[in-house]
Amino acid sequence: MDSAQLISLVIGVVVVLAIAAVAILISRKRKAAADRTQAAEMREKAKADEFAARERQIKATRAEADAQQAELKAERLREEARTRQKEAENDRTQAQEQLRKAEEADPEFADGSRNGAAARQERSPHNDHGEPGEDDVARDHPAGHPAESDSDREAPPRSERPRNL
Repeated sequence: MDSAQLISLVIGVVVVLAIAAVAILISRKRKAAADRTQAAEMREKAKADEFAARERQIKATRAEADAQQAELKAERLREEARTRQKEAENDRTQAQEQLRKAEEADPEFADGSRNGAAARQERSPHNDHGEPGEDDVARDHPAGHPAESDSDREAPPRSERPRNL
């Protein structure tokens, strides 16, 4: 081999090495750019996930607050029901006391000739089962039998019906 061939061989090897080095550098730059892009996408996804997690936490906190508010409302309603029950019991007790006082003031009860239960039964327009007494049926229907049953009667027009308030 002569020196010209040797020089051209060395130059060829140097050129090949230079091309390989440039290719490696370009490849590394592309990989670094791809890694940076991928890292940026991962950061964006992490931010979105963090935002979603905070949003879910806020919803959970709201749900807990709603549940506590519902429990408070239920407790208020229970307390209101207890108060109304006590008021109803007081009203019932007062009504019974008023009835007792009325029986004491009634001369028919005062002389002891009639007992309270029998007198109330006689004065009641209904029998023990809440149905009209025999006197009512005889008074309302001379034959002693009702002319029509409850199912035969027509319901009053809607405007005449009592309203529940």
